[in-house]
Amino acid sequence: MDAQVVDRRGRAIPDLAISDFEIFDEGQPQKIVHFGHEREPLDLLLLLDVSGSMHRFLEEMSRTAAAALEPLSSEDRVAVMVFARNAAVRQEFTSDPLSVQSRMREAVQDRGLGSGTAINAAIISAAQYLERQPVKGRRAVLIVTDNTSLNYKVPDEDVIRELNAADAVLNGILVGKQKHPDDLRRGSYANPDFTPSDVYKLAEQTGGELIEARKASESFAEIIERIRGRYSLAYDAPPSAAGAFRRIRVELAAAARRRYPDAVVRARAGYYAAR
Repeated sequence: MDAQVVDRRGRAIPDLAISDFEIFDEGQPQKIVHFGHEREPLDLLLLLDVSGSMHRFLEEMSRTAAAALEPLSSEDRVAVMVFARNAAVRQEFTSDPLSVQSRMREAVQDRGLGSGTAINAAIISAAQYLERQPVKGRRAVLIVTDNTSLNYKVPDEDVIRELNAADAVLNGILVGKQKHPDDLRRGSYANPDFTPSDVYKLAEQTGGELIEARKASESFAEIIERIRGRYSLAYDAPPSAAGAFRRIRVELAAAARRRYPDAVVRARAGYYAAR
């Protein structure tokens, strides 16, 4: 699992060791059997909303993409998936930032994915694509969207299940006139088959973070660096009924809490036991 630790100003705390963490599975402490930080390989899937309202922001990001990806190491890989009503991979995993930048530039002109914005379905496609890849290290999805869509019969719980199955953390850059899902829920949507997109909830449940961007290119570089600097933790899952959801809590140990009393730990909320 993937964890981020930040101070009260949101700045990453980079100098923690395995002894600084505690993990609880259904309230029971677990022995951490693996710990990594920064040198752990990262597979990052960029999930780009190419609906009409996003073109200006994608153009801005594509101009600085190669520079934004500089914090990544030669062991890290990046793929590009674009979506509107449908989703499609436009760049398979690569360690070449110039190829990524080129695909992002082309994404602005992508017109073959239908009209509309199906955010939850796109995240599921991203998670399933990651799950099909050989495991090399940590996995993350970075969605760039304005969070303005209704999902048809694709509830958040299905999305979280797929992200957990892929061991992937969802992060996001929200641009434009993005709407918080609470604002949409106060509207007139009464059909239970349609639910407003809630990238906030999906990121929180998988241990990721969101940046509400005024300048997309600057936020892109910032969140890439933050994703790269997260911690990697593992423990042996206790026996459990197949398919059962188990809640996880990651905390700082007592000594670390004394050093960083205002620290916040972001990690996935749980997982589904293997079937």
